[in-house]
Amino acid sequence: MLHFYLAGINNQNFLMRDKETGTWWQQITGKAIYGPLQGAALELVLSDELTFGEWRSEFPSGQVLAPVAKYTKEYDSNWEPDVAKLPVVISFPGTELKSRDVVIGLTIAGAARAYPWETFAKQSPVLDRVNGTPLLLAVGPDGKSFRVFISRIDGRDAEFFLQGEDTADAGKKDWKLLDTLTASEWNFQGCATSGPAEGECLDRIPALKDYWFDWRNYHPDTTVYKH
Repeated sequence: MLHFYLAGINNQNFLMRDKETGTWWQQITGKAIYGPLQGAALELVLSDELTFGEWRSEFPSGQVLAPVAKYTKEYDSNWEPDVAKLPVVISFPGTELKSRDVVIGLTIAGAARAYPWETFAKQSPVLDRVNGTPLLLAVGPDGKSFRVFISRIDGRDAEFFLQGEDTADAGKKDWKLLDTLTASEWNFQGCATSGPAEGECLDRIPALKDYWFDWRNYHPDTTVYKH
């Protein structure tokens, strides 16, 4: 067991240091880049990037991390827009994306791919294949949250499409996916809610929402999804 603290910033990316060995670790990759454990890597835990509304709808009894009272005045409520205006310290001229274009990045068995957010959001759900693994990438009912799944049902590759009907609820849609293999209905959690596959859930894939310059810097061999 290791205990980490903020050690610094490297190319605008968080650096951690563990108290037990003094090893330095890179946030985006979880890899030890300097010290006794150099070359080791932390295991990535599946996490979500959701709006609070989407999260609360799925976990109504979930707990929220409370602010630390003595630091409340130091929290920056406008942090993301402010950071987006900062100049980048590294860039990759000649690539098809701009430094601060937002991408969804993922790796499958060592192969990295970036999905430009604007393209992804317009085309959702996106079906793709990376290193032989069929993927389903979906933006949620709120148009902001996203998840990535392995597009297989009972070991068989499947395709999915979005079927939503307008409701009277502020123009929102009755969000559901249909698969072409069993014609079952699936929710944003990746679980079948009706049809032959009811009760089954798709396997999840960890994915990171990041700026292009950051993702490209730490994944130099990444490919970019093209529609």
